[in-house]
Amino acid sequence: MELELQSLLGLVAGVALAAACGFRIFVPMLVASIAVHAGAIEVSPGFAWIGSMPALCCFAAATTLEIAGYYLPGVDHFLDVVATPAAVVAGTLLTASFVTGMEPWMRWSLALIAGGGAAAAVQGATVVLRSVSGLTTVGLANPLVATAELAGATGVSILAIVAPLLAMAVLVALVWWLWRRRTRIARALPWSSDAPEAPGSPAA
Repeated sequence: MELELQSLLGLVAGVALAAACGFRIFVPMLVASIAVHAGAIEVSPGFAWIGSMPALCCFAAATTLEIAGYYLPGVDHFLDVVATPAAVVAGTLLTASFVTGMEPWMRWSLALIAGGGAAAAVQGATVVLRSVSGLTTVGLANPLVATAELAGATGVSILAIVAPLLAMAVLVALVWWLWRRRTRIARALPWSSDAPEAPGSPAA
C-alpha cells in the first residue's frame, strides 16, 4: 500500500513538473535536478543523472538563456515555435523519471500520454495567449506575459516537489485561467465573430 501511494505521488509530481514545462522548459528540469541532487526526492532507476552536478549546471545555464530569450522581441516568437515539441519531450522525460514501481513500457507509455500531453496542453495555452497579447498590444505586454509564465513554471515546479497534489490543483486553476483569459481577449478582437458591434453599425 505504501509503495502504491509512493508511486501515485511520484506520478502526480512528474505530471505536474511536465505541465510546468509548458510554461518554461528548463525551469522544471532545474528544480527537479536540484531536488534530486539534494536527496529530497527519488527518481526511477537510470535517471540518477538528473541530479548530477554536470546536469545541474547545464540546466541552470539553459534556464538562464531561456528566461532571457523570452524578454527579447523576436526571440520569444522563435522560442514559442520550438518550445512545443521540446516541452513534450521534456515533460515525457520528467514524468518517466518520477514514475516508480512500473514496467518500463508502462512507465514510458504513461509518461508520454500524461506527461507529454500535460506539457503540450499548457504550452498550447501559453502560445495562444502570447499571440493574442502580441496582436492586441503590439508586443508591449509580452514581457508581462513572460513574467507570469516564469512565475507559474517556478511555483508549480516547487510545489510538485513539496506538495504534488497541491501543485496539480494550482495547475488546473492556472490552465483554466489561461484559457478563460485567451477566450475573453480573442472575443474582443475586431475581426472576431463574437466581437461586439460598434454603435450604429449595420446588422448582419
